[in-house]
Amino acid sequence: MRLALFQPDIPQNTGTIMRLCACMGVPLDIIEPCGFVMNDRKMQRAGMDYINYLDMTRHKDWQTFYDLAQSNQHRIVLLTTNTDIAYTDFEFKDTDILLAGRESAGVPDDVHESADARITIPMIPEARSINVALSCAMVLGEAIRQI
Repeated sequence: MRLALFQPDIPQNTGTIMRLCACMGVPLDIIEPCGFVMNDRKMQRAGMDYINYLDMTRHKDWQTFYDLAQSNQHRIVLLTTNTDIAYTDFEFKDTDILLAGRESAGVPDDVHESADARITIPMIPEARSINVALSCAMVLGEAIRQI
């Protein structure tokens, strides 16, 4: 199980997700470009000293990440609001990569279509989305529970 962030643009969320991955022993993939400098002070503060326990890989772009995932036979599971498949109804595998999009824009259509599976967190109709760090924690928790 891995977690990947597509071009994250809020350093505090990325830092929080880094801390989540470090605590859970889950490798993190960052697909660049990011909307901030990776050594941003706010991100470091959010990740605190947990970053020392983090297994993180940075990828220069989507294609580099995608090619590596495919060559290692990982299934890319996209967290999105554009599907009806609830994350609690999905059967996770230990080789999955959970992919979260940018806070400001999600993922472009080509990335959405490239994903092997798409899952969502059911919400009330009036809500647009849940914070990306909270979404990652919810879905990662379910995936770990299943595996």
